[in-house]
Amino acid sequence: MKTYMKRKEDVVIRRCYLVDAKDKTLGRLSTTIARLLMGKDSPEYTPHVDSGATVIVVNAGKVRLKGKKSMTKSYQSYSGYPGGLKETNIKEMLERKPGYVIRHAVRGMISKNKLLARRITRLKIYKGPEHPHRAQNPIPLEVD
Repeated sequence: MKTYMKRKEDVVIRRCYLVDAKDKTLGRLSTTIARLLMGKDSPEYTPHVDSGATVIVVNAGKVRLKGKKSMTKSYQSYSGYPGGLKETNIKEMLERKPGYVIRHAVRGMISKNKLLARRITRLKIYKGPEHPHRAQNPIPLEVD
């Protein structure tokens, strides 16, 4: 019996999923999205081939946080100059850039290799319930 190894030429059609983030926990949502982007939901998963799906996330601004994360978690950015460290609370970041919060969480869960950049570009995040990807006929996906 031989082990099937998918080649990049074998990837023809990618599935497209629609995920509603309203009242979903950030961590559980991110793990599900990361699995779909990497293609781990497929029986033909091969680590060195980018065979994942496209994921569209709507209502990103209404994602939920568990525990004390809303008070303690913060994002840091550094300008490179002395005293240039900026910290932003996650509540403030969810109001301003809700897509960044989800993208940052998913990016941390995808394997760090040359495929990371290609995989993360297939993640489309929208603050509200509308998205311009109707033509792709996305499959609605329910996340716990």
